[in-house]
Amino acid sequence: MSDKIRKGKEAEDMAADFLSRQGYEIVQRNYRYRRSEIDLIVRKDNWLVFVEVKMRSSDAFGYPEEFVDYKKAKNIVYGAEQYTYENNYNGNVRYDVVAISMRDGVPDLKHFEDAFY
Repeated sequence: MSDKIRKGKEAEDMAADFLSRQGYEIVQRNYRYRRSEIDLIVRKDNWLVFVEVKMRSSDAFGYPEEFVDYKKAKNIVYGAEQYTYENNYNGNVRYDVVAISMRDGVPDLKHFEDAFY
């Protein structure tokens, strides 16, 4: 397993644990449809939430949440539409970002609800 893949999995594990502690149910991880990949799909109350996880070891080039650009958001929405179609889901949908910044080896997690559409 490459270092990039390992770090990505660690970030997704941290985000999943964080969201679980906030009362979210993890529905699926790493959902893929064509060119779209959704890191986490979670549920809380009446919401199905599609979550992008971004981690940076330094803020020198910007904060992790700033790396979810228009193209990335568009691909997530594309995959989410397919997921809701496949699962015949017609309820509330939201797109969140969990940003992880490493500070002296300690992760700092921030949850941005309704981050884009």
